[in-house]
Amino acid sequence: MSVAGDTVDPMPPETLLAFEARWPRHNGTKDLAIRDELGITPARFYQLLGRAAKTIEGMRAHPITARRVRARAPRAGGHILGTLNAPVHSS
Repeated sequence: MSVAGDTVDPMPPETLLAFEARWPRHNGTKDLAIRDELGITPARFYQLLGRAAKTIEGMRAHPITARRVRARAPRAGGHILGTLNAPVHSS
């Protein structure tokens, strides 16, 4: 369990990244598995997963998955889907 200041993460980065490696695509079945296997909401899972992918423990345990998670994270200042600052293409 990681402790940073007053916050406690409910599970280690290795657990979150191992789950993501088993379920790389987001769908309704994955949401159910997140709730059933991890006992947290999908929204909380993705928050914790983003943090886990940035930790040394996570990068050591699952380097490819951690890199994939970091690469698909929205850029700072962008919308959660990464479309807020997307360029507009005219025809």
